[in-house]
Amino acid sequence: MQKVLALCRKELTQFQRDRLTLALAFLLPMMTLIILGSAIRLEAKGIPITIQDLDISPLSRSYIERIFATNQLVAVSKSTDDPEQAIAQGLAKAAIIIPPDFASVIQSGKSIPVQILVDATDTNNARIIQNIVRATTRSFLQDAGIQSITERIKARIRVWFNPGRREALYIVPGLYGLILWVYPSLLSAIAMVREKEQATILQIYASSLSATELLLGKGLAYLIIAISEAVFVMICGALIWGLGIAGDPTTLLIGTLCFIVDAVVFGLLIGVRTTNQNAAVQAVALIGFLTALLLSGFIYPLSNIPFPLSFVSNIIPARYYIEISRDAYVRGSGWLGIWQAMLMLIILGLGLFNAARLSLKKMQLPN
Repeated sequence: MQKVLALCRKELTQFQRDRLTLALAFLLPMMTLIILGSAIRLEAKGIPITIQDLDISPLSRSYIERIFATNQLVAVSKSTDDPEQAIAQGLAKAAIIIPPDFASVIQSGKSIPVQILVDATDTNNARIIQNIVRATTRSFLQDAGIQSITERIKARIRVWFNPGRREALYIVPGLYGLILWVYPSLLSAIAMVREKEQATILQIYASSLSATELLLGKGLAYLIIAISEAVFVMICGALIWGLGIAGDPTTLLIGTLCFIVDAVVFGLLIGVRTTNQNAAVQAVALIGFLTALLLSGFIYPLSNIPFPLSFVSNIIPARYYIEISRDAYVRGSGWLGIWQAMLMLIILGLGLFNAARLSLKKMQLPN
């Protein structure tokens, strides 16, 4: 145990003297949190559309006002006389063409077609535009008394957990999983591979330190650093977006500890398997960052991931921590809701540590 603590103190001393590593540990995570937390938005807003009103009647103007009242569609600042050309030039994502006899035909009790041209390059926006126009048209006709529909079933919707529909409550806790996976693993990987570049690893091989003691010593040092990162990032999230824990805080505390242990051990494994810092950084970026971003449920639902990538997502620790983090900040269901995710973090952490120990043990000189 004394050897482990001595190695831990040595690593912390080296870390404090390296200003570049200090910036990597705290400045870059804060910048990542601010940029991604402010830039990622899942709800489409401000979709540009153009409307060609050939009727110019009070009824057609009322219909147009109802469409823009949704606050999701906006009129293009620059338009052309040809709606198709506006879509082709990228000025608008959709065009609504109201025919000349719009008001008179409707008031006579007949139906009239309104042409809607939608740019389906972005299928998600196209689907949103279609739903908005259909729902707006239906409500407009009912409110104007033109179409009366007796509702036999009335759905009373109550929004739970996030009644204000704040996207930050969903995005930022997910960002914690991405940040606390990438940066602690990057720091520990660089620290491990630096021993090889400076040839000090040979002294360790020739010493009485075992592979387990070496990993525990370095891992403990960077676990302390990772805990500091986690506290720093969560304080930034609370100050910037006003996030607060919704339920039992122990799930977040223990889950964060298990997760950053996994991240540090993953970095040590990368450092053991690579020979220089460039290779270590690329490995963390490719294996760690991309999988945590795309296969963890951070942005895309896990149900949308096709096989066999859906199988790979089962061994991504960030997937389980994001579930724990979002539960702690949004739902607050406690241990009954996330115990399986906690168990998977522990199992994956033990697997990563054992893989790093076996890889390092093969590299050590026999005593």
